Amino acid sequence: MTSPEEPRLGVDHYCFACGRENPKGLHLTFRFEGDDYVCEFTPEQEYQGWTDILHGGIVSTVLDEVMTRILWERGINAMTVELMIRLKRPVPIGEPVTARARLTGSRKRLYETEAELALADGTLAATATGKFLRVETPEE
Repeated sequence: MTSPEEPRLGVDHYCFACGRENPKGLHLTFRFEGDDYVCEFTPEQEYQGWTDILHGGIVSTVLDEVMTRILWERGINAMTVELMIRLKRPVPIGEPVTARARLTGSRKRLYETEAELALADGTLAATATGKFLRVETPEE
């Protein structure tokens, strides 16, 4: 884990997934539920692929973001080095979904996480695993 004095990766609030300043972004918000990091959102039509179905790239983005941010919230500067997504069900536009991530392991500078995206009725729509490399940031 980084110390409070260690520089963090830059944040300008323009991240496509969570940035409040990005007018075209998803504007995702997060919270902890025990050891899980959770994000709830309702996909809008501008993010569809096929008619009324969320684009798979957006599903991947949400899962990557929730897995990256669980590390960020723990003070770990990390970037995705491997991302495995399994799309199981179409995600309908206009219906709420929940993404949930947890830390599954770490060794030296490598962290492993897993995540899932569930439909409103609890059906799993996608699962993911990720590997993240802790990066050193230059002193400012």
